[in-house]
Amino acid sequence: MKQVPQITVEAAAALVKDGDVLLGGGFGMTGNPVHLLHALAKTQTKNLTFIGNNVGEPNLGGGKLLLNGQISKMIGSFFTSNPDAVKAAQSGQVEYELLPQGTLAEAIRAGGAGIGGFYTPTSAGTLIAKGRDTKIINGQEQVFIEGIRGNVAFIRAWKADTAGNLTYRMTEQNFNRAMATAADLVIAEVEEIVPVGEIDPNFIHTPGCFVDYLVEAKVSLEDLGSSASVNKGKKVSESRMQMAKRAFAELKNGDVVNLGIGIPTLVADLIKPEDGIILHTENGMLGVGPAPEDGGGAMDYPVNAGKIPVTALKGSSYFDSADSFAMIRGGHVDVAIMGGLEVDEKGNLANWAVPGKPLLGVGGAMDLASGAKKLIITLTHADPDGTSKVVPTCTLPLTAEGVVDLVITDLAVFAYPEGKLTLIELMPNVTIEEVRAKTAAQFIEKLS
Repeated sequence: MKQVPQITVEAAAALVKDGDVLLGGGFGMTGNPVHLLHALAKTQTKNLTFIGNNVGEPNLGGGKLLLNGQISKMIGSFFTSNPDAVKAAQSGQVEYELLPQGTLAEAIRAGGAGIGGFYTPTSAGTLIAKGRDTKIINGQEQVFIEGIRGNVAFIRAWKADTAGNLTYRMTEQNFNRAMATAADLVIAEVEEIVPVGEIDPNFIHTPGCFVDYLVEAKVSLEDLGSSASVNKGKKVSESRMQMAKRAFAELKNGDVVNLGIGIPTLVADLIKPEDGIILHTENGMLGVGPAPEDGGGAMDYPVNAGKIPVTALKGSSYFDSADSFAMIRGGHVDVAIMGGLEVDEKGNLANWAVPGKPLLGVGGAMDLASGAKKLIITLTHADPDGTSKVVPTCTLPLTAEGVVDLVITDLAVFAYPEGKLTLIELMPNVTIEEVRAKTAAQFIEKLS
C-alpha cells in the first residue's frame, strides 16, 4: 500500500513557489488548513493567486497571507467576511475575481476531473456573467465557466491513514474534497494520522491517490475565529418577526428549505421537529438544528452558512460544497427564503451589490435564486429615507431574472400569478392606502 510522506508545516510551506496558484480549503475558518497557511506566512513566498471561498478572517488563515502582501490575486465567492480583503480590493492592492459559491465549487470539481469547463444558469443576466460566453440550452440562458486547477492545494481533514486516505468531520468537507482533486501538489493538514487500515473504507471521503503529503496539526479554539462559539442573539423587532412568521407559514412537512442571512434566519427559530421541515445549508449539511444550548462552537458542532455553530437533528447528513450546490441547481431544494435589496414587477431580484461599492460578496445567492423550486424574498418595504424597495424595474445589480415567487415585507405580501406583481395580503395594522403610497411598482390587488 502507498505510504504518503509525513512532513512538517515548514517543509510543506517550502513547497509553494513564487507565482503559484494556491487552493485554500475551508469555509470561513471551519475545515481551514490554518497551520499550513500560517507557516507559509512566515516565508518570503509572494505573488500568489489564492483561490478559496473567502480569504480567511483578519490575521487568520489566508488573511495572514493577505496582510503580508503575499497575495496578488484572490478568486472566491465571499470576500466581505474579511475586512482586510475588502480594503485590499478597494485600494487596488490585490486583483480579484468574484464567482458565485456554487460556480466556484463546481469549477474546482471540474478542474479536478479533467473537464475544461461547463455551462450553468447561475449568474445569467448579471454582472458576474459579463464577458463570458453564453448559450441557450433547453430554453435557458447559461454561462460558460472554465474549470479551475492550482499548483498547490492546502486542505484540512480530520483524520488520515498513512496511505493518505482522508475522512472529514461534520461540515469540514466544504471545499476541501474538491480541492484535493484539483492541484498538482496536494498537502493535507489533519488532526490525526493513523496506521493504514484503521479507517473503514466506507468512511473514506478522499482516497489517498489524491494526496501527496500529510501534516499532523491540532486545531484549537483560536484557529476557528468567528466560529469558535455561539454569540448571543440580538433583540428582534416585532416587524421582522412578523415577516419570518409569514414566511414560515409557506413551508410544509417534508420541504427541504434553505435560509439566507438576515430576516430569513429567524425562520429557523420557528421550526419544531414535528413540522418535518429539513433545513439545508450550502456549506454541506441537511438537517440543521438550533444553536447549541451550551454555547459551544465549531470544535464540537457543525456550522451553517453564516459560520454559526448549529446542532444536527436526527437523520442529518454532511457532504461537500460541490454536492450541496448540485442539490440546489438540480432542483432538490424546495424553498429558498432570502433577503433582498430590490424586487420588481417582473420578479427580478437584486440582493448582493450596491453601485459605488466593491462587488465582493455574492456567496450562494445566485445559485439559490435560480435553482430553488420556490423563492421567497423577505425585506423591509422601504429604505429609511422612504425609498421603495418594491420597484418597477430593479436598478441595483441583478442576482437573477424572473425568479421571485413571493415577496414578504413589513407592510404586505405580493405574489406573481401569471407573472404579474399582485398584492395578496396586508400585514397586521397596515392599510391598503399605506401600501399604495409606499410602493413604487405597479401592482394588481387581489386581497382575500
